[in-house]
Amino acid sequence: PAATDVTWVEGPDHAPVLLIAAVDVGERLQERLWGSVTAVLTSATIPPLLPKRLGIPGCRELDVGSPFDYPAQGLLYCATHLPDPRHADYERAMHAELSWLIATAGGRTMALFTSWRAMQAAAAAVQPKVPYRVLTQADLPKPALVESFTREESSCLFATMGFWQGVDVPGPALSLVVIDRIPFPRPDEPLQQARRDRAGSAAFRVVDLPRAATMLAQGVGRLVRSGSDTGVVAILDPRLASATYRWELVKALPPMRRTRHREEVAAFLAHLHDRPA
Repeated sequence: PAATDVTWVEGPDHAPVLLIAAVDVGERLQERLWGSVTAVLTSATIPPLLPKRLGIPGCRELDVGSPFDYPAQGLLYCATHLPDPRHADYERAMHAELSWLIATAGGRTMALFTSWRAMQAAAAAVQPKVPYRVLTQADLPKPALVESFTREESSCLFATMGFWQGVDVPGPALSLVVIDRIPFPRPDEPLQQARRDRAGSAAFRVVDLPRAATMLAQGVGRLVRSGSDTGVVAILDPRLASATYRWELVKALPPMRRTRHREEVAAFLAHLHDRPA
């Protein structure tokens, strides 16, 4: 490997895999790609500082807006009354809030978690408290899981990072998206740790915060997939409303109405109980 690469081993003991990745791809792309092509890079969630990270010497940026009426179609709820996710009481309080949200929405919930353990713990705690089927990522392959969730309108789907993007469930089967916490990258990811080391004291704002903002926007984006979709995105992490960096996260999200009050959530979701299950 080059001096600018990071190497690590992962996988089970009987089949370890050696991985090599560039800490910074910008210089290589600038040398080998951008000078010879005209490129259009497009996405609903363009990460902050992307041109710099990809080594694009000069580019034009264009925000073409969205066809969706986010203020009318969606409500962003931050459960500010919950403990900090690093507090010992957080998980119990988060499970209670999740149960209340699912009951209020009449099921129809995709709950996204930042770890497999958190997903399994939430499913075990919530399933006995709600009268709706709770599917988890462990139950079925991804296509079959999404199909089952879509077909059984009142069901709930609990999943991890693989479902934060690329999953489309338009219609009333998905009327509530719940995210357990701000998806900061794990501290032990070798590539991210190497990038933190390179960024030094600026690591949080240069590496962790942009990554979390992009992932959060992708998770929130699961709710509104068509012009007729309506519902609530609930973030069960009070740091979204109180941390000094909160606006860098909020500005990355679709421009939904925002609230921290349960009463507004209940009113927004009340009409869902009238829909046939």
